[in-house]
Amino acid sequence: MDIVAYWQKSCAPYMRALFGRRSERGAALVEYALLLALIAVVCIVALTTLGKQASSKFTDVGNSITGAGA
Repeated sequence: MDIVAYWQKSCAPYMRALFGRRSERGAALVEYALLLALIAVVCIVALTTLGKQASSKFTDVGNSITGAGA
């Protein structure tokens, strides 16, 4: 068997399998980024909604304290 035939039969498939495999790191990174963005949007919406309610409660408490102290 000559060296070229040996390379094509034995070494080339091994090298292709070793160095030619595709990395899925990029796809996983995109999925994590989308998941993080979704969580951030949900947190912002929740904080906005709860923030308005909390502001109203603090205003009520502040008014009652001011009215009670005077």
